[in-house]
Amino acid sequence: MLDTLNSSVPWDRSMQAARGCLRKATAHASAVLVGVLLAGLDVVRAAELEPVPVEFQPLASNVERLRQALEFLGQPLRSEAASSIRAALTVRDAEDLQRALDTEVALQVSINPESRLRVERGPAPARLQKAGYMPLVVKIVNRSTVTKELRPVSPQSGPRYAGMTRLSAERMQRTHLLETAEAEAHVERFLDLEMYGLPPMTGAMSGLEVEYALLLAYASVAGKREAVVGFEIGQSTQDLGFRGETPVLFDIAPAVAVRLRLRDHDGSPAAASLVFSDGQGRVFPPQAKRLAPDLYFQPQIYRRDGDTVWLPPGRLTLTAWRGPEYRRTLQTVEVSRRQGREISARLERWIDPAAHGYYSGDHHIHGAGCAHYTKPSEGVTPEDMFLQVQGEGLNVGCVLTWGPCFDYQRQFFDPGVHRLSRPFQILKYDLEISGFGSEALGHVCLLGLRDQSYPGSAGTKTKGWPTWTAPVLRWAKDQGGVTGYAHSASGLEIHPVNAARRLLKAGDANQDGVLGRDESKAVFLPESFGAADGDRDGQITESELVTAHQRAAEQLPNRAVPEMNGVGAMEIPVTAFLGLCDFISTMNTPRIAEWNMWYHLLNCGLPLKASGETDFPCMSGERVGQGRVYVRMGSIRRLDFKAWCENLARGKSYVSDGFAHALEFGVNGISPGEGTVSLEKPGPVQVRARVAFAPHLPKAVAHGTLEVAGTRRFTGDTVTLHAARQRDWVDPSPREVELIVNGRAVAKKIVPADGALHELKWTVEIERSSWIALRQFPQLHTNPVEALVDGRPIRASRASARWCGEVIEQLWRTKHTRIAESERNEARLAYDRALAYYREVAAQGWNDDGE
Repeated sequence: MLDTLNSSVPWDRSMQAARGCLRKATAHASAVLVGVLLAGLDVVRAAELEPVPVEFQPLASNVERLRQALEFLGQPLRSEAASSIRAALTVRDAEDLQRALDTEVALQVSINPESRLRVERGPAPARLQKAGYMPLVVKIVNRSTVTKELRPVSPQSGPRYAGMTRLSAERMQRTHLLETAEAEAHVERFLDLEMYGLPPMTGAMSGLEVEYALLLAYASVAGKREAVVGFEIGQSTQDLGFRGETPVLFDIAPAVAVRLRLRDHDGSPAAASLVFSDGQGRVFPPQAKRLAPDLYFQPQIYRRDGDTVWLPPGRLTLTAWRGPEYRRTLQTVEVSRRQGREISARLERWIDPAAHGYYSGDHHIHGAGCAHYTKPSEGVTPEDMFLQVQGEGLNVGCVLTWGPCFDYQRQFFDPGVHRLSRPFQILKYDLEISGFGSEALGHVCLLGLRDQSYPGSAGTKTKGWPTWTAPVLRWAKDQGGVTGYAHSASGLEIHPVNAARRLLKAGDANQDGVLGRDESKAVFLPESFGAADGDRDGQITESELVTAHQRAAEQLPNRAVPEMNGVGAMEIPVTAFLGLCDFISTMNTPRIAEWNMWYHLLNCGLPLKASGETDFPCMSGERVGQGRVYVRMGSIRRLDFKAWCENLARGKSYVSDGFAHALEFGVNGISPGEGTVSLEKPGPVQVRARVAFAPHLPKAVAHGTLEVAGTRRFTGDTVTLHAARQRDWVDPSPREVELIVNGRAVAKKIVPADGALHELKWTVEIERSSWIALRQFPQLHTNPVEALVDGRPIRASRASARWCGEVIEQLWRTKHTRIAESERNEARLAYDRALAYYREVAAQGWNDDGE
């Protein structure tokens, strides 16, 4: 057959015949026969590359840039080809230049005047390197003068596993990974293909009749493998008869199995977050080719001491880290084929909270979620999740089963901690009510459960679960659990236009389109009447109301009533009053909205605590522990999860992004969660703290090192980036540490961000029963210490009590139909009890309405 193809028919027909034979033979022929056939086709193609008329000068420039790029990539031209090219350059002959370089061409792309593509195999061997990128020279014969970007395609290229939702990809600005959601993944995809467009090469074709480009090919396997490689410059550009693609038999050299020696700051074996990258910023292994425990939506991988990683030979940069309590260490590593190759990394702490009795945790992690691969309804194993927890230096990781993965992930639940747990690193499987039951009234995190099946649910998520949050929180607390609302700011956002129109509808009695001073007394304004009346004409227009809400949304605390239409801390003003909610989740959604709800509830005398979470990988797939709670346990020999949860509920803790720490905070010697400060009458209290801030921070809105123009309402958000993704780290400016009394900053100090502990002292006058805390916006907040004057409860703000009542009413308007009719009367009674409480607090509260 090969003789016939070589001698009796034109190449185009030969190619069509061969492709037809190959397609029919695939299901029946042996791999040896396919390999022989492809080898024969390669011989034919080698004879078909012919010089094309083109001007010498631009072609010579293109060839020189290609030569430079190959040298930069560590794969210079063979000496024979380089000599022939130099000779052609000397005589300035474009055809000789092509003949010299064509020996190095792996693929030729011909573009006809109608912009249709034909792909042919060139004479150069198709050699690749497992675990590394290899450049292949592509000759482009362009008879259309098109100047678009040439894009490689192959059924053997793409993700090996899939599962990211569009929402997650957009939030993380990783939409290039959306093919994992829109195309079926396959473990046999061993290639990753991309055109090399960095200088000195260009990202698009020049339009010259002939030019040369570089295709970078990565292989995840070794040995001989066939792939069909094609190119596109847009839709419908492939030529007919499958000529826009061609089969290639690759010879793939093996990678190097590198053993890792990872040591903690004290010399003990450790797990770490590792990024291997080359000079062009590509990470290894490439994200689309990753298998568990490596996740395709993270640039980093996690390994323990003694584990291995497959790498290509050559020079790479290794960035080793173990979460925000550590310094990033960078080193250049040379990977060789020598057997027994090892890479060592010593991790360096800048702070050790455990040495001060504080143990970190992320109470909201998922083993399956919006960005987990294969099937979001299944996800990954406890072994994979524990490696993430260990690699980020967390002491506690709470992996929560939720709706889509309920049936699969619930098998990992245990009333105690998971068997993988270690003395100071705990993995506990628990539950988030999300994707079923009461989710519309706020997602809730239930920690320390002994049973994860609600009575009457028969072990399913489809029946028997309450449709509002109070019953499920009561069930969790009855079994000794700790409860709180997740991703709190979801639904607490301020929409100024909507809010302004609600106020006009409620207060504009005479229907003249504005609020007069008397009319405004019937509604709850985001500012005082005088502040909202911008032109001082004695009435407030809709545009003035919009502006007032915009100003209020930037303040902490603020009186703007949010939409109450999300899945965050929706019912918390009700369940906190009922004594069913222990904490509000912070450190993963916009900081003002999170803390604003918390402040108002504290001002009404409710002992609500803050905890830190990430909601990995649904709200953020960057890494676990982006939001953390540091719980004070003191000097212990091993970490007990039940005790850790109890101290979290008591508020013996601070919340942080891990780059900021309050390792001591006390009022008259009393720390958060340790008791109250009793004052017989108004007077001074002594506040003492020790704080530390990391000397290096990621450049991001989440850490306050990158600003969103004109607003700070998004600061602290880890869910949406709000700015272009950054790889940079910065040396932060000195941090402003504020002393907070009843939600207001009463004193502040500037502290260097130098990694050292700094002692702070204040003397503060307390006029009435108050709560006192420490914060650095947006990175750090302690839980409060209560100072009670003459034994009276905290009634710090009439405005806070009125705000809580408005929020409950807005929630009922927005969400009451999401409560099952059979439960709605009971829910309304609970809402009314809470409203009565806030009205009572408003009557007793400090008059700070601003009028």
